Order: sequence, then C-alpha cells, then structure tokens
Amino acid sequence: MGSKNVIYGINGPVVTVRKTKDFSMQEMVYVGNARLVGEIIGINDQFTTIQVYEQTTGLKPGEPVFSTGAPMSVTLGPGIMTNIYDGIQRPLQKIQEECGPFIEKGLDISPIDVDKNWDVTLTVKVGDALTGGSIYATLPETSLITHKCMVPPNISGKVISVVENGKYKVNDTVVTLQDDKGEKHKLTLCQKWPIRTPRPFEKRIPIDRPLITGQRVIDSLFPIAKGGTAAIPGGFGTGKTMTQHQIAKWCDADIIIYIGCGERGNEMTDVLQEFAKLIDPKSNKPLTDRTVLIANTSNMPVAAREASIYTGITLAEYYRDMGYDVAIMADSTSRWAEALREISGRLEEMPAEEGYPAYLPSRLSAFYERAGYMNNFNGTEGSVSIIGAVSPQGGDLSEPVTQNTKRFIRCFWALDKNLAYARHYPAINWITSYSEYIPDLKDWFDKNVSPDFIRDRNEMNALLHEESKLMEIVKLIGADVLPDDQKLVIEVAKLIRVGFLQQNAFHADDTFVPIEKQLKMMEIILHLYHRAKELVTASIPISRALETGLFDKIVKMKYDIPNSKLGMFDDYNKEIDNAFDKILANAKTAS
Repeated sequence: MGSKNVIYGINGPVVTVRKTKDFSMQEMVYVGNARLVGEIIGINDQFTTIQVYEQTTGLKPGEPVFSTGAPMSVTLGPGIMTNIYDGIQRPLQKIQEECGPFIEKGLDISPIDVDKNWDVTLTVKVGDALTGGSIYATLPETSLITHKCMVPPNISGKVISVVENGKYKVNDTVVTLQDDKGEKHKLTLCQKWPIRTPRPFEKRIPIDRPLITGQRVIDSLFPIAKGGTAAIPGGFGTGKTMTQHQIAKWCDADIIIYIGCGERGNEMTDVLQEFAKLIDPKSNKPLTDRTVLIANTSNMPVAAREASIYTGITLAEYYRDMGYDVAIMADSTSRWAEALREISGRLEEMPAEEGYPAYLPSRLSAFYERAGYMNNFNGTEGSVSIIGAVSPQGGDLSEPVTQNTKRFIRCFWALDKNLAYARHYPAINWITSYSEYIPDLKDWFDKNVSPDFIRDRNEMNALLHEESKLMEIVKLIGADVLPDDQKLVIEVAKLIRVGFLQQNAFHADDTFVPIEKQLKMMEIILHLYHRAKELVTASIPISRALETGLFDKIVKMKYDIPNSKLGMFDDYNKEIDNAFDKILANAKTAS
C-alpha cells in the first residue's frame, strides 16, 4: 500500500486528488498522514474525489492518499452481536477503553475481538463439496444466537483439510477448500463484504407472515410482514424513536439492528440504558444478546452517517443468510438524506427538489429493496424487515424524503402531532396510515389466529373512517342533531381510539399485547356495537346503552384482563348480553 498520490483540495468531508489511474470507484482509501478512512466516489480525467468518513480538521494539501485496492467493507464474524459500532463499524466500547469518550483520528481497531477464543464445532469433513453459503462451523455467539460460519458467496470447492472441534480465534484457519482450478482457499471464522453490494440469495419468497410487534394499532390495523418495509414519518416530538424502541423490544424477530443515523446522542444513550435492562420475553435472557447498535449521532462526521445505513443492512443480510429473521430500525432516514444533500452540495452537483440530489429516490430504493424473505444458499430461510423513521421538517409529509420513501415501502405509519400532544401513544393516525400487506397476510391470520380477524379489523377501520366524516359535520352543527345510529358510531369509535388503539408502554399487560388478546378485544368492542345497534333499530335511545356503564368498562379492559387470562373476555360478553337483553325486554313490556 505505497502512495504516490497526494491531496489537492479539501472541502469538508470531500477531498480531491490529481492522480487518478491508481484508484477505482467505491474503493476504500486512507487519507492523509493520520490515515483517515475514505471512499472513492468520483473519477474523471483530472481529479479523483474521495468521501472521508472522519473529521478532516487539520488535513492539508500535499498529504498522501493510500490505496487499498478493496471496496468499503465490513468484517462479518462472531462478536458482532451485543456490540456498539459507529457508522463505519468501529467498536465504540473498545474505542472508549483505548482513548476515552472522543474518537481519535485514524483509529484502526478491529470491529470484532481477534483475541477471543470461541468454542467451535465443525460441521464438515474432508471430501465434502461446499459452495457459497454452505455452513462449515457453528459456535455460540451469545446465549440466544448460534453463529454459523458460511463459505463466502464467491467461493466453492472440496474440503481438503479441517481442524478438530475446539477453541479458535476469528482469524484462525479452520477449513481449507480446493476449487476446480486447484486454487486453495483458507476459511477462518470471519469474512469481509462490501457494504454497497447486496449479499446474494437463492430466491425471494412471497411474503405471507406478519412481524408481530405487540402494538395493537400496528398488528391489527396496519400490519407489517416479515421481510417487509415500513416508514414512520412524523414531526419533532411525535414519538418516532419511542415507537421504534417498542417494536425493537417486542417484535418476534430473532435479531434487532438499531441504526441511530444522525440522531441526538441522548436518544442513543436512552436506547443503550433501556436495552441493557430489558429481558427477552421468549428466553428470559438479556435483550442485548440479540441486538446490534450502530450509533452515528448528529455530532459525528456527516459522511459516516451516509455509510451507517449500508453498514447496518449488510450486517442484517449476513445474519439472514444464517436463517434468522432480522429487523432493522433506521432512525432516521431523513438525517441520512440530509447527509447526501450536504455532500452533494460540496460536490457542486445540480440540486433537485428542496436541494436534495437527483439520485435521492434511487438511493432510497436501493436501501429498502434489500429487505425481503429469502431462501438462502444453505437451505435455510431468513428475512430482513426494515422500519425507517422519517423526520420531515415541520411535520410536512409532502416533502421529498417522505414522498419518495412512500414509493418504495408498503406500510406507512403516519404519526400525528395532535395525538402525541394529547398523550395518545402510539400517535399513529388511523386515517392517513395504511398497510398494503393485508391481502398477503390474510391466509396467515385465518389459519393462525381466526378467520374473523381480518373481517373484524376491516369493520373497526370502517367505523373509524366513518367517525372522521361525522366529526366534520359535528364541527359545523354540533352532535345533538345527529340521529342515534350516527351518535353510536361516534361513541364506538371513541371506544376504539381510547380502549384499543391507545396503549400504555409502562403497563405490564399493555406494553405488549399478544395477537390472540387483540382479537378478543376487537370482538368485545364489535359485539357491544352490534348489541347497541339493536337498541337503535328498536327505537330505544342511545342514552340507555351508555347508562349501562359498559362503554367505560370496556375502555379499561386492556388493564383489567391480564394477557394470561383471556377467558375473562367471556364474562364481558355475558355482561353485555345480559344488560342489553334486559333493556330490550323492558322496552317490549313498556310498549
């Protein structure tokens, strides 16, 4: 890695070099005497343009630039899980131990511990034919995750030597392959992969199962599929990060990758502190045992913010290839787009709408298209689900990042500042939100929950939309002039909003709600609506139904009925029937 190339110009994170023939596009380079990490993003007949992922303060023209001959890559191997990285996969905990709370320039620290011994079990023998993706060794990475060492996708051959089971470091050779050309390939416990290149797979499987989050407004009204994509747009303070935290804690993915992209440092601190205390409900082990955090806060170099998204998705694809379901929380893609805009401006590119580069849509699509449910080369199935927060300035959902994101996602959870300020959590607006996965998931809900689930969901959604139209009339002429059937819709919709859609993140039986309980709650609410409708049809005033106190009681059932005692819903059904049968009987007697 000698250097004959020197810096010609510096413009923030953008560095130019006169000499060009030694470099190739998207090659990783080391810039300056401090050896700052950079990537080639442009080459012409005069200059090579480099994007530097570290602070360029103090960098001077004339300093050398070192070629590596390899693209910007991440190291994939045991030790990723439970780690905290910056945008270019530098381990922040290790950095703090070595140089304190501030990252020094040009630090070269291995992303995974090269000195740790892992308890390795070999799964192949001499003579076995292996292809890209084949699993040749396993080891316990954490108490929850078994790490599977896989042949890199571009290598295949016969096993000519294999070590015995035992303790090995990540760079120890455990298997040697010989390909058809007689070339030998030494396989260790780790490999490298370019962050901008999607990892290959056998085939993409049609999406047919939901990612259960335990959040009623999501699972029941606007579900996301495993391998699906969703966006959470909302202005400042509407709860984007809080919603992602809840999904990360409770969704039924095997692995969570949380990307703090340009977010405030105190929010990432909250994530670290909360996740450290959480116990995984499925295993009673710490949730951090299946979590990777990528922290690229707002005070870190802007170019690394752009790389952090690709770093996160590449780690996710690696664990997908092992057969795991991975969920990515990208918070927030707007900060990522702002990084693109800043670098584009320094490159003097022609701006498009609101100053964003013309290639913003293609970059967003390239990111979201890496989600999916896949058949892997080793016969396993795995998925990557992407949930991206969007932070439109002033809460304006018509701005370019939100509008372009909507083109590439199929689930849209629009946060509403009025709901957030009214302490309605999650503040997902049921009128402007949507999910296109419902037809794909219907068979799963029919088979695993109930054939009535989608029907009940559709009826509740229709009541909420009808209430929205009626409230426009109420604003003009008041509620008193409405007929009783419309007054009933407003009362039931209020019950749905407060008793079903609103959720308490700090209540043990309400922070996570099993899908079976969600169905029971929908059934009770709709049963009450249908029985009350019988009274209205019989010309009995709606006030008689409200006097029973059942509307208020059902609002509180989410707290009164534990997740473990769903049989209590039958008592509510009986109470509703008894109360309304009595009202109808009295009305007949009176007539």
